[in-house]
Amino acid sequence: MSKKSLIITILILCIALIMTGCPKKTVVKEEPSVKKEAATAEAERKAKEAEKAKGEFEKSLVAKKTPGIEGEVFESSLLKDVHFDFDKYDIRPADAAVLKGNADLLKKYHSVKIQIEGHCDERGTVEYNLALGERRANSTRNYLVSIGVSPERVSTISYGKERPLDPAHNEAAWTKNRRAHTIITAK
Repeated sequence: MSKKSLIITILILCIALIMTGCPKKTVVKEEPSVKKEAATAEAERKAKEAEKAKGEFEKSLVAKKTPGIEGEVFESSLLKDVHFDFDKYDIRPADAAVLKGNADLLKKYHSVKIQIEGHCDERGTVEYNLALGERRANSTRNYLVSIGVSPERVSTISYGKERPLDPAHNEAAWTKNRRAHTIITAK
């Protein structure tokens, strides 16, 4: 094979590689109306979900038998209590998860205001338990605020040992009574 034939063969191969090596990309353009319809459908789906969640939240509200300082208050089964160890007011890891769930709910309903009640078991003096209940309520409030709940929406009160959840005089009852309970003061 001559030098000239070799150069022609190489040129033909290069041209063939260039022609077949880089196929053109096909771009599919969506019609603006398709995008708009998809966005509208997604917005409608989210609105329905929000309405359903609001309905569930509204259904969970029950007027509390004893009115609060600010008038009528409501209980919601969707807002969970947190519990504390004996003579403690720090938030335990399992209770932090509970408070994150409460915060998620409160973030969905910006107009809801809450009051956190601090409670203790029956051991200790009235004064000591009122102070401990206040520290428990404030600890709970501070945690909620730290994860994004507006501080203006959260008030606290301590009932000490005056409002036990379980009136029995044993460790099981005392464990239930050492808690921070959340009520709704305005919706």
